[in-house]
Amino acid sequence: MRKKIFRAISAVAIGILLASLLLTFGVLYRYFDRQFQAELANSAAYIAQGVMHEGAGYFEGLQTENGRITWIAADGTVLYDSFADASALENHAARGEVQDALREGAGSSMRFSETNGETTYYYALRLDDGTILRISNTRYSLISLVLSMTAPLIVIFLIAIAICALIGTRLSRQIVEPINRIDLDHPEQCRVYDELYPLLGKIQLQKHIIAEQIQQMQQQQQEFSAITKNMSEGFLVLDREGRILSYNDSLLLMLNLGAVAFHEKRDVLALPLDDSFRTAVLLALSGEHDERHMEANERHYLIMANPVHSGETISGAVIVVLDHTEKENGDVMRREFTANVSHELKTPLTSISGTAEILKNGFVRPEDVPHFADNIYREAQRLIALVEDIIKLSQLDENNVTLEKSPVDLYDLSASVIERLAAPAQKRGVTMRLEGVHAEVCGIERILDEIIYNLCDNAIKYNRENGEVVLSVSKAEGHTRFTIRDTGIGIPPAHQERVFERFYRVDKSHSREIGGTGLGLSIVKHGVAYHDAALHLFSEPGRGTTVSIDF
Repeated sequence: MRKKIFRAISAVAIGILLASLLLTFGVLYRYFDRQFQAELANSAAYIAQGVMHEGAGYFEGLQTENGRITWIAADGTVLYDSFADASALENHAARGEVQDALREGAGSSMRFSETNGETTYYYALRLDDGTILRISNTRYSLISLVLSMTAPLIVIFLIAIAICALIGTRLSRQIVEPINRIDLDHPEQCRVYDELYPLLGKIQLQKHIIAEQIQQMQQQQQEFSAITKNMSEGFLVLDREGRILSYNDSLLLMLNLGAVAFHEKRDVLALPLDDSFRTAVLLALSGEHDERHMEANERHYLIMANPVHSGETISGAVIVVLDHTEKENGDVMRREFTANVSHELKTPLTSISGTAEILKNGFVRPEDVPHFADNIYREAQRLIALVEDIIKLSQLDENNVTLEKSPVDLYDLSASVIERLAAPAQKRGVTMRLEGVHAEVCGIERILDEIIYNLCDNAIKYNRENGEVVLSVSKAEGHTRFTIRDTGIGIPPAHQERVFERFYRVDKSHSREIGGTGLGLSIVKHGVAYHDAALHLFSEPGRGTTVSIDF
């Protein structure tokens, strides 16, 4: 800006200087031109007086260094000339100044010589005897005068340029310095030039708009980062060249990569990736949507790769990786459940069908009919119990329990269960006792009863002869705990995580002998989850099992 101001000031100053010089020369030239012509007229009048008194003798000894004197007869014949022989000169009757003098008494003219660039001025005066006295002199033209003064003009011009440069530098610095001191963070407080107030106002407005836009962008970026960072799904954004633009930590865990190796602006295809992931990325960058499965770290993932279109061109790709391990495990469990249900139903149905076929064909003696009828009844009861347990699990899975929660005393409920299981416990020689205090929890009494009953039933079935089952209800800060401890055969560590699965049995042969549907502990697990409680199991083979529930 300083350079522009400097150039502007210098150009204006130099322009004004040149214009002033030209104007001065023009005015002075016209002034001196009039003065020159007046001097010619005065000289002519003075000489005319001499000629009128002395005649041709006046010209003898007359010095004419500053002009030319010509005396012309009325017919145009040259009588005298101070520069040339009069007899050798041509008739001057046709000259304009001579004609004007004969006609009006005085006349003047000027003629320019292209040879030497001079202008000759002529002044003619008619005398009383009819003759014409003409005086002429030469002077330079304005252009010639300017050219003759080239050297001093150049000196003056250079001095003027130096002065203009000095003044322009100082003025430009003085003009720009206040502008440089403007505080752009608070432009509304600056008082520099009135002409800058509209600009400063626009800067303040733009600053406010930009600040709001930056704040919105930062907020959106924070929201985006918070969403992607807390997503359990893996998230990856690529540009058209496959360079990484954005990702989240979940993706690093899924791909088993470190943040140092997986940084922004890096080519994702240069990383050690699974073939399925690499294929999905290549297809997305080529413009195709792709979904495929990937297995890594003993987990199952679903890769969804989508191209990002900008008009008709592909500007990048978005990759989302979903953890489908639970879904895959659920599918496996559903298949196992279907197979187990089919097997569990098939066994009693086969027994019922076989017994009924024997009765139908009359192969049973009358005295054996009650035995076969009892067999059919027991297998039918087993089927009913199995179906009822399946219905209970289905209701708990779908959260389709229509009963309302109410306060339930776990101590009283445990005592009721012990009373109902007294006969099976006595049959196996197992002692049952209850410890603790009365404590209420908010729940569904039927489901809580089912939980305690199934745990007690298992503790009796898998106990040793003359064993013991202890139920305990206690209150701690913030929760109520129910605990059941037995002295049974225990559960091996390898099976402890799976005993709550449907139809899972540690020892299938022993389980067949003692009966049961294989769904009791699964109902316990789902019932505890329905009450938002925590289930804990501790067991040692040969030393018993302890199950606790924190409400």
